[in-house]
Amino acid sequence: MTGSAPRRRRGLFSLRLRLVGALTVMALVSTLLASGIGYVLFHRALLQQAQDTALEQVRQVLTHQVPPVLVNPALDPGSVPQQPLEELALELRRRTQGQALVLVEDTVRVSSGLRLEDVPGELRELSETGIGCQRVVLSGQPWLVVGARVHVADPDGGTRQSPLRVFVFVSLSSQEEQISRLQTSLAQAGGCALVAAVVVGILLAGSVLRPVRALRDAAHRLGEGDLTARIEERGGDELADLARTFNRSATALQGGVEELRRLESQARRFAADVSHELRTPLTSLTALSDVLEDEARQMRPDAGTAARVVVAEVRRLRRLVEDLLEISRLDAGVSVLHLDEIAVGEALLECVHSRGWAGRVEVRAAPGLRASVDPRRFDVILSNLVGNALRHGVPPVTVTARLDELRAPAVLEVQVRDRGPGIPPEKLPDIFERFVKADSSRSGGGGSGLGLSIAHANAVLHGGTLTVHNDGGAVFTLVLPQPAKENR
Repeated sequence: MTGSAPRRRRGLFSLRLRLVGALTVMALVSTLLASGIGYVLFHRALLQQAQDTALEQVRQVLTHQVPPVLVNPALDPGSVPQQPLEELALELRRRTQGQALVLVEDTVRVSSGLRLEDVPGELRELSETGIGCQRVVLSGQPWLVVGARVHVADPDGGTRQSPLRVFVFVSLSSQEEQISRLQTSLAQAGGCALVAAVVVGILLAGSVLRPVRALRDAAHRLGEGDLTARIEERGGDELADLARTFNRSATALQGGVEELRRLESQARRFAADVSHELRTPLTSLTALSDVLEDEARQMRPDAGTAARVVVAEVRRLRRLVEDLLEISRLDAGVSVLHLDEIAVGEALLECVHSRGWAGRVEVRAAPGLRASVDPRRFDVILSNLVGNALRHGVPPVTVTARLDELRAPAVLEVQVRDRGPGIPPEKLPDIFERFVKADSSRSGGGGSGLGLSIAHANAVLHGGTLTVHNDGGAVFTLVLPQPAKENR
């Protein structure tokens, strides 16, 4: 009791801290989001207003208040008088409350202290033909630079560009001060929101902790497999609804899991019983089919063809029943490994020759290669992989075995490679599932769709892996761990 109380207090404190922290973070995010949106909108609107005002004032001056001598169509750039240029600069400064540069061609004729080099290059190019603006920072101060070309009237009633250009520098210091004051206000509002969130979180934590902790404990028990886990239902608030929902879900889950277990067990028994019951008549059918196959050569062509089809289907059915029996034993967990040290090369050759595949399969294994495996299950794995490669790939099929002693523990690695088109990419993730075939058009072929599943299950039973990828054909890689040398 003395040891559990501190743990409960630490858990209570941790949960309360997380709840308060969550509310604080929510308040912080909400405040930052609202403040950020407000700041961006205000900043954009304030600077846009300053920009629009400056552009309009410059446009008004250049349209209506340029001294007449400067808009004379016959104006010669080399004879522009200084006085009208200074009057134009004075009017621009008065209307915009800024500073002005007046240029004739590319020569600065009037300056208020700033230089042509302070004008951004993009704005200089833009002002060659029209009017534009750009924000810059000069000596740490924000400025809005407006550049424009002065146009003069043509005798035919149109306009043309004059050699005069102006650049007006409008200070944005007042706007920056307003934005700074807004930032201070938003920071103060955010601080108040955080304090309020902490207070509300502390007040809510006490009333929420008890049912949440009970729900956590029940969920933990349920996750560990205790399907009887339930929590007490008290009150009519949302937490009580949550408790009732959890209990109903746990009850439904318990019923569903028990039903699935029952159905799974029933299905396994059914498959095993059916497979077992089919073995006796299939044994008789197989013997009769052997006789029928011998007699098929003496029958009429159509009857002989039908007999050979019957013989092939009986053998296919026998293989299917054997595969189902093997699957049922693996599912029931009664399969046991009988490890023995074998000569891997000899085992591979025996697997190939006993099934009549010698001319189409190439075995590559070092003569002295030995490994600890279950010989029967190793043969089952290899026969399924090689048979699958011969049915669905293109010969020659290559079987390569090697012992990788650099791994810890050492592993026996066997690769089965064919020269076919490979496995369709969409089938690769499910290729080891039951009744999955790489080529769905082969559903009537000799395969049962269980061979790769059996091979994979036997590899797992060895504590190993069986994987597949495409590389100029399908490549199956079997990896079986090996005991330490002193334990062999």
